[in-house]
Amino acid sequence: MTKYEKEVYFIITNSADHLTVEQIYTKLQKKYPKVVLATVYNNVNKLWKAGLIHKVSVENMPDRYDRVVKHDHLICRRCGRLTDVSFEDLTDSLKRQMGQGFLFYDLKVFYLCPACRGRRDESI
Repeated sequence: MTKYEKEVYFIITNSADHLTVEQIYTKLQKKYPKVVLATVYNNVNKLWKAGLIHKVSVENMPDRYDRVVKHDHLICRRCGRLTDVSFEDLTDSLKRQMGQGFLFYDLKVFYLCPACRGRRDESI
């Protein structure tokens, strides 16, 4: 791994947040002020393709990156807040239903977070 790749991996796997490339770039610049955004994109994609980090894609939002640990996500349909949650593991149930193996599953549950539920405007 290159020094940038190691640091990007460290930033993602040690964050409690689900970071965008731009947020990773901002954090990386603190240690490496001359780094360019393209370097971060390249390293994030390399780590993701190698299966070392997880990409969380939500329609109309920038991709966010997360550590590779079994967990699911709650996503607020209004503000986009993404929260880790652990539901019962569905691996065995999916294998029984599919009758064959699969690579992985990515469970995202959409809801209104407590802050958005409290708003008077009910449009989503």
